[in-house]
Amino acid sequence: MTRGRLRVYLGAAPGVGKTYAMLCEARRGRARGRDVVVGLVETHDRPRTEELLEGLEVLPRRTIAYRAGTFTELDVDAVIARRPKIVLIDELAHTNVPGSRNAKRWEDVEEILEAGIDVISTVNIQHLESVNDVVREITGVPQRETVPDEVVRRADQVELVDMSPEALRRRMAHGNIYVPEKVDAALANYFREGNLTALRELALMWVAGKVDEQLDRYRAEHGILSTWETRERVVVALSGGPEGDTVIRRAARIAARTTGADLLAVHVTRSDGLAGTDPVHLARQRTLVEDLGGSYHQVVGDYVPKALLGFARSVNATQLVLGASRRGRAARLLTRGVGVTVAALSGSIDVHMIPHDEARAGRRPQPSRAALTRGRRIAGWALALLGVPALTGVLLPLRGALTLPSQILLFLAAVVTVALVGGMWPALTAAVGGFLLLNWFFTPPLHTWSIASPQNLLALVVFVVVGGAVSAIVDLAARRTREAARAGADAEILSTLAGHVLRGEGAVPSLLARLREIFGLTSVTLLERRTEAVPGVGDAGDPQAWRILGAAGGPPCTCPAAADTGMPIAGGLVLALRGRLLDASDRRVLEAFGAELAVALRQRRLEEQAEKVRPLAEADRMRTALLAAVSHDLRTPLASAKAAVESLRSTDVRWSRADRDELLATADESLVRLTRLVANLLDMSRLQAGVLGVALEHVALEEVAHRAVADLGEAGARVVLDMPPDLPDVEADPVLLERILVNVTSNAVRYSPPGAPVLVGASRYGDRVEVRIVDRGPGIPPEAHDRVFLPFQRYGDRDAHTGVGLGLALSRGLAEAMGGTLVPEETPGGGLTMILSLPAAPA
Repeated sequence: MTRGRLRVYLGAAPGVGKTYAMLCEARRGRARGRDVVVGLVETHDRPRTEELLEGLEVLPRRTIAYRAGTFTELDVDAVIARRPKIVLIDELAHTNVPGSRNAKRWEDVEEILEAGIDVISTVNIQHLESVNDVVREITGVPQRETVPDEVVRRADQVELVDMSPEALRRRMAHGNIYVPEKVDAALANYFREGNLTALRELALMWVAGKVDEQLDRYRAEHGILSTWETRERVVVALSGGPEGDTVIRRAARIAARTTGADLLAVHVTRSDGLAGTDPVHLARQRTLVEDLGGSYHQVVGDYVPKALLGFARSVNATQLVLGASRRGRAARLLTRGVGVTVAALSGSIDVHMIPHDEARAGRRPQPSRAALTRGRRIAGWALALLGVPALTGVLLPLRGALTLPSQILLFLAAVVTVALVGGMWPALTAAVGGFLLLNWFFTPPLHTWSIASPQNLLALVVFVVVGGAVSAIVDLAARRTREAARAGADAEILSTLAGHVLRGEGAVPSLLARLREIFGLTSVTLLERRTEAVPGVGDAGDPQAWRILGAAGGPPCTCPAAADTGMPIAGGLVLALRGRLLDASDRRVLEAFGAELAVALRQRRLEEQAEKVRPLAEADRMRTALLAAVSHDLRTPLASAKAAVESLRSTDVRWSRADRDELLATADESLVRLTRLVANLLDMSRLQAGVLGVALEHVALEEVAHRAVADLGEAGARVVLDMPPDLPDVEADPVLLERILVNVTSNAVRYSPPGAPVLVGASRYGDRVEVRIVDRGPGIPPEAHDRVFLPFQRYGDRDAHTGVGLGLALSRGLAEAMGGTLVPEETPGGGLTMILSLPAAPA
C-alpha cells in the first residue's frame, strides 16, 4: 500500500492563519472534485474559521472520559474506515487525553498516512522539539506539547503561513484571535512585538533549512553539479599546514558579511599522501572552525583540486577560500599548484587566495614521496625513450677515450635514474634498450649483434640484471609507500569517526551522511532484512525483503542488488552504497563505519525499549519510595496513639486530669496526622488512576482561605490574608481547594524563618484568579522547581519526620484536576512564592 502524503502549515505563533489556510485549501480541493473530509479542526470560536467549515464533511470525534470529565479526540478508526483522499487534522503537536490509543496526535497521523490517506495538518514553530528551549528563553513560557522535528521534516510539503508582528498584534487587538478579556494580557506577555519577531525568524530559518534539504535532494536526483546561489556558503580548504588558522578566520569574516551564511571547512586526504599535513594543526583548526559556528568535513581524493571543487559543488557553495601556495619558485614553474588550478576550474564559485606569513617562508623540506604519480610515470617513459638514445649520442664521439666498462657504468646510472623517476617498467625498457645500444655501438665487433669477448658479454648481462633489480626495488618501495599513505589516509578517516562518536554524533543519519561525504557517493542506505521475509535465492534483489533504516544523499537503495557496493553487517544489516565502486582497500573503513552504525542502531533501539519500560520503572520507583516513606510515617503516629491509649487504660498509674488531657491530645494529634497521611495517599492513588471525583461549584475564595488557616492550628497565627473585597468566586471543589491551601501554606510556614509572616493574597488576572502564598524562607533554585512536585520528594529536607513528601505533588494534581495550575517562582528579596491559578466563576 502506498503511504499517504503529509502537508503541514507551519506558523510562528497562534493566530497567523494556519487553520484558515488549511480550510481554504480543503475548499479548493473539494471544488476540484477531490474527496476531502475534516478529521479534527479547532476553530477556537473564530467566526471566519467556522464559516469555512460549512459545506465540508466533518467526521465524528471519539469521546473519552478522564478525571470526571469528558473530552473529544481524533477518531483514527473512523478516518481509516471512511478512507477519504485527504483528511484535515489540526494541531499536530497536540497531546491526547490519557486513555487514547496514542499519546500524541502526530502518532495518530502516522497511522493514517500508513493507511494510504493524505493528511493536511498545522503546527506552530514553538512546538518543534529542536527549538523548544529557545522559545522558552524568548517568551518565558515552557511548551509542554512538542513534536519531533523529523516528523515535520519528513512531510512532503511544508508551507509557511507568515504574518508580520504588527499585523498579528492588530488581529489580536481587534478580537480576531482571543476573546476581549484575554487580549490585554496576551499583548503584554506572549504576543509582545519582540517575541513575535524572534519567533518569526525561527520559523523562517527552520523552513529555509527544509528548503535546503529539498534543493540538495533535487540537485542530486537530477545530477546538477553547477552552483545555485540560493544561499551564501563559504568553504575553506585546509591543507593541514600552519597557515590554516589565518585562512579560517578570514573565511569566517567573509561569511559574517552575509546574514545566515554557512561556513564549512574541508580537508582532502589524498591516497598518495599529502605533504605538509600535520594532525596537530588539523585538530586545532577543526576546533577553531566549530568555535566560529562552522562545520568540519573530510573527503578522500587523489587529485586535490577536483576533490575540493566536487565538495564545494555538492554543498552548493558560493565561495571557496584557500591559503596562498607555500611552494618554492621552482615548483611553481613545473606545475600550477592547487590554488591556480582550482581558480581555473571553479566556474561560478568565487575563489579567494588568502596571503599569510607561511607563504613568504616557503614550504619546509619534506621527505620525497616514492609513490609514483601519473606525471612521474610519464617522465620516466620520456627518460627511457629519449634520454638513453641521447646518452648514446653524447658517448659516440668519446668512444675511443672511454672503455666499455666505463660506458656500461654511465648507461647503468641512466637506468637507475629512470627507475627512480618512473618506476620498474620504464627502467626495464631503458635497461634492454641500453643493452642493445651498447652492443651495437660500443661492443666489438661494432655495428653487429655478435659479441667477440665473453667478458663483454658477462658485463652486458650483469648490466641488464642490475638494472632490472634496481627497477624492481624502486617499484616495491613505491608500492609500499603508497600502501603506507593509504593506511595513513584511512587512519585519518577513522580518527575523524572516533571524534564523531566521542562528541555524541553517533545517530544513524549523521553517520550515513559522513560516509557519503568522505567517499563522494551519490547515496548511502542502511538496510535490514525483514524478520517476516523468507530468505531465498533472489533475496538480495527483492525490495519486499528489506526495510530502510536510514539513508543519506539521493534516492535510497531498496535492496542490496540495487547498490554499486554492498557490505553485510552483523544482525541482518547491509550497507548499500551507490555512486561508484569502492576498492577492496576501502573495506576496513567501511567495516568501521558499519560497526559504528550497528552500535548506533542498537543504542537507538535500546533507548526506545527504555522509553517503553520507563513508566513501569517509574511505578516501581513510586512503590519503593512509598514503602520507604510510609514505613516510618505510618508507624510513628500509630505508635504515639497506641502508647497514649494504653497509658490511659492502665490501672497501675493514677493519672491527674492534666496528664489525661495531655495523653488524649497526643492520641488525637497522632490520629489526625494518620488520617491526613492516609487521605493524601488515597487521593494520590486516585489522581494517578484518573478516578478522583471533582465536584466543581462557585466557591468564595476568602471563606475557604479562612478555613484553611484555621486548620493549621497554632501555625495559622503566622499567616496574613490579603483578599480584596471585589474578588470574584472561583470554579473549584471547596474540599480539594482547602486541601491545597492547607498543604501549600503549611509548607510556607515550616520553611519561613521565625517571626516572618506568610502572606496569602489573591487577585484577578483576566478570566482567572491567582492565589499567591509568599514566604521568606531559603527558596528553591529555578532548576529544582519541577522536582519539588514529584511524589515522595522533600527538597533540601533530610528530616524523615516531616511527612512522606506528598503535599506539593498532591496539591498540583488537585489543582490540575480542577482546571487550575500550581507553579513556583522566586520571591523578590528571597523566599518562594507558590501561585495557584483557578478559573474565575462566570458572573
